[in-house]
Amino acid sequence: MKKLIIAFVLVSQIISAQSKGMVKGKLTDGEANNEPLPFANVFIKGTTTGSTSDFEGNYSFAVAAGKHVLVFSFIGYKTVEKKIEIKDGQTLVVNQQLTAKEGMTLDEVEVQATVNRAKVSAILTEQKKAVAIKTTIGAQELDNKGISDLATAVTKATGVSKQEGSNNVFVRGLGDRYNSTTLNGLPIPSNNPSRKNITLAIFSTDIVQKIDINKIYNGSIYGDFGGANVNIVSKEHIGKPSLEIGIGTATNTNLKSDFYLQEGPSFLGFYNNKYPTNVLNGYNFTTSWDNIKKLPIATNVSLKGGKKFSVGEEKTINLFATASFNSGFKFKEGINRGSVNAQGLAFTDYTFKSYDYNTNTTAMLNLAYKASSANKYHFSSLFINSTNQSLDEYMGIINVFDNASNGGGFVKRATFDKTSLFVNQFLGNHKIGEKIAVDWGVSYNHVNNIIPDRRQNMLVPKDNNNPNGVKTVSDLAASDNHRFFQDLIEDEFAANLSGSYVFGKNTDDEYKGKITLGYSGRFKKVDFKATQFNFRINRNTVQPVVSPTNLDAYFTQANSTNNFFKIETFRGDASTPNALDPQTYFGYQYINGGFADAQYKITPKFTAVVGLRFEHIYQDIKWKTSLDPTGDKDAFAKFAFLPNASFKYELNDKNNLKLAASKSYTLPQYKERAPFQFEEVTQIKFGNPDLDLSTNYNADIRWEYFPKKGEVISFTGFGKVIQNPINEVVVASATNDISYVNTGKQATVFGAEVELRKKLFSLSQEKGDDILKSNLSTGFNLSYMNSKQDFDRFKVINETKLNVNFTNKEGRLTGASNLIANADVTFTKDFSKKSNLLATLTYNYFSDRIYAIGSAGKGDIVDSGISSLDFILKSQLSKKLKIGVSIKNLLNPTIKRVQEIQNVEVLSFKNGINSSISLTYKLD
Repeated sequence: MKKLIIAFVLVSQIISAQSKGMVKGKLTDGEANNEPLPFANVFIKGTTTGSTSDFEGNYSFAVAAGKHVLVFSFIGYKTVEKKIEIKDGQTLVVNQQLTAKEGMTLDEVEVQATVNRAKVSAILTEQKKAVAIKTTIGAQELDNKGISDLATAVTKATGVSKQEGSNNVFVRGLGDRYNSTTLNGLPIPSNNPSRKNITLAIFSTDIVQKIDINKIYNGSIYGDFGGANVNIVSKEHIGKPSLEIGIGTATNTNLKSDFYLQEGPSFLGFYNNKYPTNVLNGYNFTTSWDNIKKLPIATNVSLKGGKKFSVGEEKTINLFATASFNSGFKFKEGINRGSVNAQGLAFTDYTFKSYDYNTNTTAMLNLAYKASSANKYHFSSLFINSTNQSLDEYMGIINVFDNASNGGGFVKRATFDKTSLFVNQFLGNHKIGEKIAVDWGVSYNHVNNIIPDRRQNMLVPKDNNNPNGVKTVSDLAASDNHRFFQDLIEDEFAANLSGSYVFGKNTDDEYKGKITLGYSGRFKKVDFKATQFNFRINRNTVQPVVSPTNLDAYFTQANSTNNFFKIETFRGDASTPNALDPQTYFGYQYINGGFADAQYKITPKFTAVVGLRFEHIYQDIKWKTSLDPTGDKDAFAKFAFLPNASFKYELNDKNNLKLAASKSYTLPQYKERAPFQFEEVTQIKFGNPDLDLSTNYNADIRWEYFPKKGEVISFTGFGKVIQNPINEVVVASATNDISYVNTGKQATVFGAEVELRKKLFSLSQEKGDDILKSNLSTGFNLSYMNSKQDFDRFKVINETKLNVNFTNKEGRLTGASNLIANADVTFTKDFSKKSNLLATLTYNYFSDRIYAIGSAGKGDIVDSGISSLDFILKSQLSKKLKIGVSIKNLLNPTIKRVQEIQNVEVLSFKNGINSSISLTYKLD
């Protein structure tokens, strides 16, 4: 009897299986330009048979053979019913567009369908679907890890690290000159003449929806690309009207009650001090040389909100605005040595103290206008005022041969560096019928970087044999004591235009092919001016004792009248007619590019994208500087043909194999080509007009495995060949200055990256009508790379007016760590529908990396590898109130820079442990 029952059950299941078919399809959002619609319900009317669409809008489920009514529903959208008939074993494809009910605002709908696209799981779904190889960091991940600025954000990506003290980001060992930065796909200017890219640290994560990091070149990106393109996607308002205020403060274990800064700059950072009109005729400066005591309490205030407006039946406007002010204090002390020779002797040998005060004022307005389901417009206006006020004091040997050679020297430099950035963008997206899409964007950017009244003093012992005795002013060089004024203005217009056409619809109602044609252009003007007023000390006059804490007592009109010192520029003193003519460089850069891409799904599993970009590059520069007072000019024009290709093979529904290859180039920057001296306390840098561009060849292969929603395991192998690489090196000269040259024939980088995102556990419990969850997840990425470049002294001599004596014939790329690792663990717990807790522990490590290339028998200068550990705690206390606490740099490692061969420590300090607390309150 038992066997008969089992047989009956088996036969029944077989019969049942044979009488079923499969229904599947894709749901699209008619209110969002036919984007995939996740979380919609699809079911057979009158039954519980059905499914829910995934992040890509796809659904599928088994259904009994016969005639049925298929129901599509989603909150706030019109319910659609379709009659279907399915046969035994048949797979029926039914795609459906859903649109909103009349009178609905769709606020709740957009919260569910759009906000989730910024979550880790949605980003991984997008990564799985894409043919291109890229890394995306979304708003959720930024929030979970307590990341407040974009410079920190990008270092969480595989193979990315940041150079201590410079905000220089390295991607796979390639630094600033090899990378590019865009906002919504349009270029943004640098805020620093020393850099190609804008400092990402000035961008608050409050204005960011996500960050795309493209490590492999494609035709839609400008060809000036070697390491990566970082594209910042600005935040848009989604959902219900909102208004939120935030306050916070922070401190650091290094901070002391005796904290000093210079006079002048304001608390908010809006300051621009001009030099006196009669500056060379006596002492007429009004700002003090002496330090002012400050209370180091950081302040953070923010206000942001958004609202959706209906304009007629279909038209809507989404408004998002934010304004914030953040400030912070830093203090560090340690050792700093410079010009270490081949015998290990440091020409300069200091202990130092460094005081810093930073501000960031950000305001952004985003307007998204939907004229119809096929036409959307986006306007974005961004203002950032970023400042760094620093006071650095150095004590020790200024020059071992001729200035405080036994110690006792004192150098103070007070700098205020302010950048004001305006970005205005207007973009459009249009659908023309079912097959054609047109996207365009235009932008105007203006950046003004000023250093108003940098002040430097240099004191030496009255008696060189008594370094701890009284001091007086140094008279070795006129620039030992000076005031410096810098003004950089950069204006840029940019435009993007692309049109795409899809073709080859398959049986699943999807298009197999797409052709894209496009144009992009950028037109930049750079205007740099700098004037330095040197206080030439009269060597023929017995100089008085000068106290480091009372410099104002020496720099007076009386001492100027008594001929203790004379104020002059590099051109001369008050008797020189053009003495106040500033040092300048001025230039234009035009890049016009066109591109064509063809994408085709050759088989159901294999997709290929091939493209070609053509660019015409023009750059000119004119200058008048202390190195070339009469002035000169230089220009070059280049044509670049830049092919690229990407391939994706779907091994199965959870595994992808991707391959990409491309060619690109790297332009020298204006600072690198202008013969202008940038003077730092321990070194001087100047530009080289003979510098040429580099050519880059890139290749990546990646395997991706998506075990579950929100999880990924990936392995990437990559390689780069850089022809004619650019490096900064110490040139052969009496002063050991640094310049920029094409150092050899080529450089290579080969490596591998591993990434893991995994949910360790997820628990749910019912509490009344609510389902409360507890989750523990982890993320890990590891990058190993091997870099090598050859050094050719005779190439430098033949191509430039400079001479370089490389210590080695080959070496690693500057900034390239062999090993970079990131890891994090995140725990979340719901206490109620309105309260929760999030705790994240993040870890970062990078191994030793070269800071500067060795020359004249001196070893490479190497930054020692370090580990860092951060802890972030956030809690939603109620529906309106949220608190956040973070403790960063818990390990507080010693930052070390060592000159190899001689094994001399040239820099050493600790950053201290940072602690912060913030409160956020929703006013809506």
